[in-house]
Amino acid sequence: MRKYEVMYIIRPDIEQEVVQSTVEKFQNIINNGGEVTKHDVMGKRRLAYEINKFRDGHYVLVHFNANNEVIAELDRVMKISDEVIRYLITKDVA
Repeated sequence: MRKYEVMYIIRPDIEQEVVQSTVEKFQNIINNGGEVTKHDVMGKRRLAYEINKFRDGHYVLVHFNANNEVIAELDRVMKISDEVIRYLITKDVA
């Protein structure tokens, strides 16, 4: 398993319960074949530029170990998720 990190931004116009369920959904995908080493919900912050008419978003940063199948599934689910406005999965070099 390799080390990865994912940062994703959740829409600001949804309730806190939906934010929690979205975060748990992505954690379950990672835990199904990988392991989360660090999880940080950074809260609602201002975006650097407007994305889909949103100026704010809930930022989440997750460091984890996983194999390629987990990464492919996480990427697929994040692409079709309506709650996520932007995400980036990268290999962690540290």
